[in-house]
Amino acid sequence: MPLALLALAVGAFGIGTTEFVIMGLLPEVAADLGISIPAAGHLVSAYALGVVIGAPLLAAATARMPRRKVLIGLMLLFVAGNALSALAPDEHWLLAARFLSGLPHGAFFGVGAVVATGLVAPERKARSVSLMFLGLTIANVAGVPAATLVGQHFGWRITFLGVSAIGLAAIASLALLLPDDRAQAPSAGLRGELGALRSLPVWLALGTTVAGFGALFSAYSYITPMLTDSAGYAETSVTMLLALFGVGATIGNLAGGRLADHSLRGTLFGGLASLILVLALFPVLMAAQWSAAVAVLLLGVAAFATGSPLQLMVMEKAAAAPSLASSANQAAFNLANAGGAWIGGLALTAGLGTTAPATAGAALALIGLAVAAVSYAVDTRRTPAPSPHRGRVVASHVPGESETVRAGA
Repeated sequence: MPLALLALAVGAFGIGTTEFVIMGLLPEVAADLGISIPAAGHLVSAYALGVVIGAPLLAAATARMPRRKVLIGLMLLFVAGNALSALAPDEHWLLAARFLSGLPHGAFFGVGAVVATGLVAPERKARSVSLMFLGLTIANVAGVPAATLVGQHFGWRITFLGVSAIGLAAIASLALLLPDDRAQAPSAGLRGELGALRSLPVWLALGTTVAGFGALFSAYSYITPMLTDSAGYAETSVTMLLALFGVGATIGNLAGGRLADHSLRGTLFGGLASLILVLALFPVLMAAQWSAAVAVLLLGVAAFATGSPLQLMVMEKAAAAPSLASSANQAAFNLANAGGAWIGGLALTAGLGTTAPATAGAALALIGLAVAAVSYAVDTRRTPAPSPHRGRVVASHVPGESETVRAGA
């Protein structure tokens, strides 16, 4: 695998860290700015809104630009957003800065996925995407816990300055390691990129992403009460268990990338089926501490095994103009985050039990599997039937030749 993928992974690490670290620092931010914790929670929504809006807009606006320059520009915007977050004097400025920080998120992963697949042989495309996403999963294992610890001991502003430094390191890595693509600048343009979103297979792939990862966030958003109320863990143990989820996500991401290079659709179906099974078993697995830890690990493995296949499938459905569709898939991930958490919350407030969000997640994963099946049926119907003459062997009439040739070859 080319070293340039490391530069993309560094950027993904920084983005993953800033996205999730705010959740662990809400009490510190609220106390410093003199606001309530629910009001500070709007910072999470502001970032997600930036991702959903920025992903398609920035990808479309930069469609004709060399992708190396686009990625560096997106990371500059990321650095600016996090630096402004550290310097924000009040909650309103911090909300704006968090929104700005989220703008480059989706476009970076979307354009980065296109660049990653262009750096490797066709049979390693899914693996290259999984290596870029490796930065995101490692952020959940190491980056977020470390950044949270720094924020709790030295102030949340120091955390965001540190994330800005990671962004600068990503910019240096991209400039040094990523090949210059000015000679092969994408030619689809804005109209070509927008045309990709008129395709039914693209929308079916995006729908699979929303339902599949909505299933994850339906359960994961309420994993703490499940671990403390159902499994009996102390709140101080939750951080280590969330790191265990990150380990599972890393394993699933790498395994999914490798398996998808052999069978993209099979890996997607297998990952969604595994996610349904794990979430359906949550009420049983949360009955004991050891099985609850296993459940958290398996949740990460099953969910992130589908990440690279989904990203690659969207890109293949929009092969003529993949940047916008690939970035739109990142917006779909964040819609899944918000929608899944909302549906899980409905299940929880309905009085169905602490593990009800996981059961709701299993239903969402089942919907995702159904959408993926419809997508497969559409693809099968659109694939032209083989010609009745293709493969017929006839004798060659060229004098002196004894071999046969295929008709139509």
